[in-house]
Amino acid sequence: MIYDIAIIGGGIVGLATGLKILNQKPSLKVVLLEKENELAKHQTGNNSGVIHSGLYYKPGSLKATNCINGYHELIQFCEAEKIPFEITGKVVVATKNEQKPLLDTLLSRGLENGLEGTRKISLEELKEYEPHCAGVAAIHVPQTGIVDYHKVALAYGRKILQAGGTILLNHKVLKISQKDSINYIETSNKVVESKLIINCAGLYSDKVALMNDEGIKDVKIIPFRGEYFKLKKEREYLVKNLIYPVPDPNFPFLGVHFTRMMKGGVEAGPNAVLAFKREGYTKSQINLGELAETLAWPGFQKVAAKYWKTGFGELYRSFSKSAFTKALQELIPEIQESDLVEGGAGVRAQACDRTGGLLDDFSIRESTFAINVLNAPSPAATSSLSIGSTVAEMALSRFK
Repeated sequence: MIYDIAIIGGGIVGLATGLKILNQKPSLKVVLLEKENELAKHQTGNNSGVIHSGLYYKPGSLKATNCINGYHELIQFCEAEKIPFEITGKVVVATKNEQKPLLDTLLSRGLENGLEGTRKISLEELKEYEPHCAGVAAIHVPQTGIVDYHKVALAYGRKILQAGGTILLNHKVLKISQKDSINYIETSNKVVESKLIINCAGLYSDKVALMNDEGIKDVKIIPFRGEYFKLKKEREYLVKNLIYPVPDPNFPFLGVHFTRMMKGGVEAGPNAVLAFKREGYTKSQINLGELAETLAWPGFQKVAAKYWKTGFGELYRSFSKSAFTKALQELIPEIQESDLVEGGAGVRAQACDRTGGLLDDFSIRESTFAINVLNAPSPAATSSLSIGSTVAEMALSRFK
């Protein structure tokens, strides 16, 4: 059987893309290939569950437009499918006077992105929202929420099957070749034939891109592990909803923060340390080949030279619970080391170009036989249905 479209990657972006394609053109034969024995096992399954509002992203960027559009679509989907979610709001807090201008810039950006009701709040109001939080200035973002993205992704998968699509688990893509305008996708299970490939392979999206277009050699995925602690049950009262610091504008990570989770509990974190394996969720998981590839990448070497001080701090916090606690105490001074128990970890697929730029925006590239989603880190889960629409539009234009 020759499929019209083969989607590689069973995370939330690949699933949303398949759903959008079948919603618009159910006559197409669509197959989704996932290398694991279950869907949404990696970035989606280890997501902190925040419904992002679109506060941080440059107005007009793919992140801004897709996050804001995707936010509304996600909420509508959850309501229709009866997936629990909450719009909790969040506070973003400056803990030092020198962060105040950055906080003002963040507020302006949020308002430019259409976040009505986002506003600067007094320190008295901050105490009303988060009684145990400390800072010198703060803004409140009412649109932010929480959801279990694993449940969302599985619901996308069910809808794909209901629409006549095919999902093949345990099909790791090993090689792609073309003949007579057909892609021959060699997997760990069988060869799948398809007219078009959509690459949503996340942590391996650069590898899959090279399989279908040898010209894509200027981007590499650098895996960054984010490690979390959880608050002990008896100390969860310290956090009502979500508390974020003012992020470093030069670094594509939001800093350690507090997140009340949809499935219960409060997470504290994450840090951002280089993972020694693309799917390395613990310090002990090492793939020497993948690590050597990362270290040899000219872009990573430039990133390391530029951010070595920040990187060292993140690494130190990875090995020192007391240092992690100290970072959290900037937001909640009452937090003690004994309040924290080890939580989970996720790995962020961060694209890095050859010149040392950590790609800030989503990146989607088309080639003759494929559409490659090369950079889709946070807020991709919130944005998933909007990204899916964007990619579906690209794909469907080829089947007119």
